[in-house]
Amino acid sequence: MMQPGQTETGRTERPNVVLVLVDDMGFSDLGIMGSEIRTPNIDALAHNGVLLSAMYNCARCCPTRASLLTGLYPHKAGIGHMGTNLGTPAYQGFLRNDAATIAELMRLGGYRTLMSGKWHVGGDYTARLVDSWRVGDVEHPTPRQRGFDRFYGFVDGVMNFFSPHYMMRDDSRVEVSPSDFYLTDAITDNAIQMIDESVSLDQPFFLYLAHHAPHWPLQAPEEDIARYDGVYSGGWDATRTARHEEMQARGVLQHKWNISPRDEAAPGWGDVKVKDWEAARMAAYAAMIDRLDQNIGRVTSRLKELGILDDTLILFLSDNGGCAEFMAEDGWGKYYSDRHNDGRKIEIGNRPTLRPGGPLTFMSYDLPWANVSNAPFRLFKHWVHEGGISTPLIVQWPKRFRPQTVVHSPCHVIDVLPTILAATGVGYPSELGGEAIQAMDGENILPLLEGRSWERERPLFFEHEGNCAIRDGKFKLVRKFNQPWELYDMEEDRTELNDMMGRNEPLTARLTRDYEGWAEATGVADWNRMQPILLKAWDLGDVHG
Repeated sequence: MMQPGQTETGRTERPNVVLVLVDDMGFSDLGIMGSEIRTPNIDALAHNGVLLSAMYNCARCCPTRASLLTGLYPHKAGIGHMGTNLGTPAYQGFLRNDAATIAELMRLGGYRTLMSGKWHVGGDYTARLVDSWRVGDVEHPTPRQRGFDRFYGFVDGVMNFFSPHYMMRDDSRVEVSPSDFYLTDAITDNAIQMIDESVSLDQPFFLYLAHHAPHWPLQAPEEDIARYDGVYSGGWDATRTARHEEMQARGVLQHKWNISPRDEAAPGWGDVKVKDWEAARMAAYAAMIDRLDQNIGRVTSRLKELGILDDTLILFLSDNGGCAEFMAEDGWGKYYSDRHNDGRKIEIGNRPTLRPGGPLTFMSYDLPWANVSNAPFRLFKHWVHEGGISTPLIVQWPKRFRPQTVVHSPCHVIDVLPTILAATGVGYPSELGGEAIQAMDGENILPLLEGRSWERERPLFFEHEGNCAIRDGKFKLVRKFNQPWELYDMEEDRTELNDMMGRNEPLTARLTRDYEGWAEATGVADWNRMQPILLKAWDLGDVHG
């Protein structure tokens, strides 16, 4: 006799899971969040599911990925900063053995585990020195060594979208076409192949779809860039204002907060001398997101064709806020190849004499446009003010979740793993492979997604490069590195415009004490001590490249 929930093959029916993480996409870059960028496929996930407006990440790619994969704060997973080993377990730069990955857990629970895209939680690599890489050694674990049955993608942090320097399939390096390759498409192609294989094996699957877009370099197919010609000729102020007004009209914010002022480091559009070039940079960035959305549509269409879309749990979010990093040849640029794999020279740097977006350029979209991406919030990737740590989380599971639901409760990437485990019935053991593992920091938000009563049990904590914060209920205590604390009421003022410091000393004292206790227990180090070590290792003048 079949047991409840079993199919005729004997396999217990449990949802497939697709976890989509995108790279450096700001809070307001999706159409559903007020953007002018065309994202109908991602918007459809929100229309058919749940949109969480107060989802938090860890302000940077590596820490967020570490938290997402383990349900732990990044320091407890071993990646308190990035991939460089800074000499302590919290800053070793690769996933710790006492931090179980979601792939290890899901495989133990009977799932086939798939990954396509960017890894970046397995130590440091220098793109120009690929011949010296030690992929798979003890300080450079690969996805296959941390629980994934299949892997296609790259292990380091940044890739040329047309001419990647090091791609892998499973355990081997693979070559790509010098004339017919675009990374976003290739990541999707391989993800769909893995889905098809899993369905043919009649095995539930967990897919970690870790897209690189829209991280720099600004590179997109010409037909996608052309779609945004002239769209940004009005400048960043006009675009930012339009997005804020649209998101207010759509009701995706908890309250109609005032937009933060244009960042003080961004000039007024009237003072910009190369307006056409600036507009073209944003057009290239928009094209990358457009192409990303097209590829998300390819995945959902394939799930529908296979008859499994309704019982697939899909989660979509970004690893940090929009990126204000300037692309200088002697900054980040010096680490990446200046040769296309067909031999042509790549011009590295934000050069107004070059049209952005093509395969022989290597640019970023820079601070003023990142300020647009993060509207209506302040600051950017690296910082833990709202612009650096806020992302929409979109979750669709037609069999379980009501469509067109917007939720404003604060959640964090540490919550993703326990939520997926709860949805799939996979357990969390006290040890893995004979070694004790840490208890999860995250909380199961499945009741919240199902429209039931849910309240967070513990505060949320943040630290990156000495930028620190704690959010407890509606209050947030936050500071920049070596700057004074600021206090905000997130329900009244999530755009962080009205500092309440000095108005509630008992609250400030309690939040400060709670943050310091968490930092000590978690292994957070004094960034005044760690930063010089990092900059020496990176051979850079500052952490922003």
